[in-house]
Formats: sequence, structure tokens, C-alpha cells
Amino acid sequence: MSTQQDRSGEFTYAASGVDIDAGERAVTLMRSAVERTNRPEVVGGLGGFAGLFRLDVARYRSPLLASSTDGVGTKIALARALDRHDTVGIDLVAMVVDDLVACGAEPLFLQDYVACGRVVPERIAAIVTGIATGCTLAGAALVGGETAEHGDLMGADDYDLAATAVGVVEEDSVLGPERVRDGDVVIAMASSGFHSNGYSLVRRVVDRAGLDLTGTPAGLDRPLGDVLLEPTRIYALDCLALVAELGVSGVHAFAHITGGGLAGNTVRVVPDGLEAVLDRSTWALPAAVSLMESHGVPRAESERAFNCGVGMVAAVAPDQADAALALLADRGVPAWVAGTLSASDGAASARLVGSYR
Repeated sequence: MSTQQDRSGEFTYAASGVDIDAGERAVTLMRSAVERTNRPEVVGGLGGFAGLFRLDVARYRSPLLASSTDGVGTKIALARALDRHDTVGIDLVAMVVDDLVACGAEPLFLQDYVACGRVVPERIAAIVTGIATGCTLAGAALVGGETAEHGDLMGADDYDLAATAVGVVEEDSVLGPERVRDGDVVIAMASSGFHSNGYSLVRRVVDRAGLDLTGTPAGLDRPLGDVLLEPTRIYALDCLALVAELGVSGVHAFAHITGGGLAGNTVRVVPDGLEAVLDRSTWALPAAVSLMESHGVPRAESERAFNCGVGMVAAVAPDQADAALALLADRGVPAWVAGTLSASDGAASARLVGSYR
């Protein structure tokens, strides 16, 4: 039998690598999880050709729509290696909604795209259930998505993920470098692990060092695979709570710490003429990062490829720092004052000083 013909000799879509029945079963399995993400503004349900969301314009004076698109990257390879697919969906949501909230936007809804070599309904349902969990944590509705089976382009167990989220922010409440001032305090919010960045480097270290994903290396308190698959912390609602409590006069900017590291992302919200100085001694380097360094990753590379324990930073007015820390503590987000912004000559800059605890 050829790859495009069934036993009768006829060409079929299933024999070509696309199983429509499996796709429909996957939708059935994920339906309840998706429906739990609904917000009152969602119109219609799963199964339409487009997701509909009613924007209540009466709530806003001058609304701006914000959008963000991202994926999970090669962390998926570890999910496949461990055959655990229920957390990478959370990572996917985090990558887009935590970018959205950096400008002060409230995530409204999200759509996902899953490309795979073969639709295994239970696996697809696990992935999308994770996406739905992430949406719930972010307060966003999952209004639709697409699962594409690419049997002749991808291996049977291969898949990749992407998503786009849309949010809204008042035009006069947009956060960013324009609001940041000399004397502002930089508050760091702890990461939950590597999040979804640096995994090409992590995987190379694991491979070259012969590390066992099911084992527990010295310095870690659980199996390495569990540490590496820890889902990304979703900060969206915590950041929005800060803005709601302190206002844009108190919270000036957020920076989502992804590829490029802490300094490389913080500088994106620093205006020319200011410098962010971040003190390493205010937190401990995560054990998993130390493990990577013990197997040959230089410190300078760690601080560019990994978040090194900080997943989000906020630039806040100095008289609001204590209130910001108290609110984050109440919400269960470990946070601390990591640095300050001060005047400098020339272009915006951010640098790390001191040594980790």
C-alpha cells in the first residue's frame, strides 16, 4: 500500500496523513476545558469559523487594542521526551499574555495553533487543556484555534505551538519608557524556572553531559525533567492588580524577562538618559541555572539566555515600592527591590552588579 492509498487502492486523506476523525475526537475531548475559559463578552462557542468577542466600548474612554504572538520553542522537545504534554500550553499562554501586560493591557482573548505530524486526540486534548488552564490564570477567553496535521512534513510525534492574544488598554494608561523617571525602583518578580527561553542551550547541556531527565542531580530537590518542564509563571493579573491599586502614577513600566535575559529586557523600558542598575545580591541564582553553569555554560551566557530567577520586573515610583511589594506578597508572587533607575549620559542602559546570594 502506498502512503496515499488505502487497501482498496483509492486515495484517501487519512492515508495521506490527515485523520479527520481523530481531529474531531480531539475537539470533543478539549471542549469542556475551552468552555471554562469563557468570559461574558464571548459570543458563540467552539466550532465556528471565527471567534467572536463583544468589546464593551462603554467601559473605555479611548481604548487601544494590543496584540502579541509567540510560541513555546524547543521546550516542546522535552515534553515529547518525557511524554508529558499538559504544561506546555500554560507556557504558550504565558509567553503572549505576559508580553501584552507589559504595556498595561488586559488580555481579553487568545487563539492557538497546533501543528503536528499525527493527531493523537488525547495528546492534543492535553495540550489544549493546558492552554485553557493558562487562559484561566490570565483571565483571558480561549475563543478558538486550529489543529493542523502535517503527516508528510513532520514526524508522527512532532508538534509545535503558537498563539496570538488580544488585549485592551486605555490610551492614556499605556505603560512604558515614557513614564519611567530618575529614582524609580525596580521590583523583581520571581520566575518559576527557565520559563520558555534558553531551551536549545539547556537541551544541549543535558545531551552533552549525559544528564538523566528522570534523575535528581545534586542541588535539585526533584527530578531534572520536572524542573525543566515547570510551567511559566503567568504574571498578567498580578501586574494588572498593581496598576489598579497604584495607578499609572505609581507603576510606570513592566518588562517581561524572556530571551536576552534580565538586563537585555529591562533596558527595553528604560528611556535615554537613564540607567537601570540591578543588584544580584538581592536574590539567589536558581539551582537549575547553577547546574547548567557547572556543565560549562559561562555566567555571561547564562545571564543572556536564561532569566536567572526573575521573570518580570516593574519600574515603580519610590514612594510606592512598599505598597507594590505588599500587594504582590498578598497575591503569592515572590518579589523584592532589585535595583534603581538613575540619570546617566547617553543611551538607555541596564546592567547587573554585585554577586548572587
